[in-house]
Order: sequence, then C-alpha cells, then structure tokens
Amino acid sequence: MTPLLQKAFERATKLPQEEQDKFARFLLTELESDQRWAELFSRPESEDLLERWADEAIVAHKAGRTKPLNIEEL
Repeated sequence: MTPLLQKAFERATKLPQEEQDKFARFLLTELESDQRWAELFSRPESEDLLERWADEAIVAHKAGRTKPLNIEEL
C-alpha cells in the first residue's frame, strides 16, 4: 500500500460509520468503473471506434459545430 493510500484510509477510519460506508461505496464504484473502462478499451474494436469518433469530432469542429468548454456550465 502506498503512503498516500495509507493516509487516506487512516483518515477514513476517523469518520462516523455512515460516512465510512459512503466512502467505501464510492471507492468500490470507482474501482469497478475503472475496470469496466479498461476492459472496454482493451477490445480490438475500441481503437477503431475511438479513431472514428475523433475524426467525427474534428469534422464537427472544422464545420463550426463545436463551442469552447465552459467549466462553470458543467
């Protein structure tokens, strides 16, 4: 275990039980999500799909159908 992860868990143990469970659910959900994305991106067809989406995004941008990202609007 890395020192940073150790520190996070030590701090989490000081939280009330309900908050610890909330943190645990969040962490497990994130780990499961990361695993699903890794599995999806490891598929041979993923590279072709991502390349096609990138090409479509470039075409849309060049055609003026995109706008700058505004973090405040997210």
